[in-house]
Amino acid sequence: MPLAAHAPISYFQAVVMGLLQGVAEPFPVSSLGHGVVLPRLLHWNIHQNDKFFLTFLVATHLGTAIVLFLFFLRDWMRIIGGVVRSLREREVRADDADARLGWLLIVGTVPAGLLGLLLEHPLRKLFASAQSAAAFLIVNGLLLLAFERLRLRAPARDDHLGDADVQIATRLNWRRALAVGAAQAAALVPGISRSGITMGGGLLVGLSNEHAARYSFLLATPIIGAAAALKIPELFGSTGNGVRGQALVGGLCAAVTTFFAVKFLLRYFETNRLTPFGAYCILAGAVCTLIFAL
Repeated sequence: MPLAAHAPISYFQAVVMGLLQGVAEPFPVSSLGHGVVLPRLLHWNIHQNDKFFLTFLVATHLGTAIVLFLFFLRDWMRIIGGVVRSLREREVRADDADARLGWLLIVGTVPAGLLGLLLEHPLRKLFASAQSAAAFLIVNGLLLLAFERLRLRAPARDDHLGDADVQIATRLNWRRALAVGAAQAAALVPGISRSGITMGGGLLVGLSNEHAARYSFLLATPIIGAAAALKIPELFGSTGNGVRGQALVGGLCAAVTTFFAVKFLLRYFETNRLTPFGAYCILAGAVCTLIFAL
């Protein structure tokens, strides 16, 4: 039986949505899109703009961000050390891949953060319906196929060899990092994938699928983490009443599936492409569009 619009999310719904968030965030299939479409498919009377649901989503995103940070903890220590070193030396040396990658991540994070603050509520309010999310899933699928089609170079068998951070820092420049960061604003529209946009941008500048995925996960960590941290007070305020337990459960579920999703994708992209995810998004979006139309 559907919950009333004012009722908090149930623990069962929290588990399902948490597990979904942990998978759909790193996969290039749009966690927001799935978060809008699934409740409609299951006839749950919740909406992405319901206050309690937004508060719940904060916890699931925080769980994802924490796992991403811990998964790449050693890398982050090197990257942060490189940025500190460049500040101390007042230059980014050409042979310092950690410092260069760190500043590329900063350059990519700033526009996404600023645009997110400015556009998050208008875009979600405008497009946060199951019908529009399904339509944008189709758009996301077409984008993934286009990224593979327009990639700078074809995959090679030895793409996974060598230092990934060196190759990322070599192929990206400040302008490209800024463009990819700004493009992530499109992911505020449910149905458009943040990781898909970032991976696609990596392919367009010559990164392999694996390195593009790695850069996407590194870039997502501060963006998702900062967005969750800004809203975490809401969880302990009045809008968190009745959903704190569910938020904890959902966050833990998201953390578990995020870990396994990232581990799988890094291995998967050693030899595979974005094409299956593009086909999935087009098919899923088309099927959902037909279901909602009927």
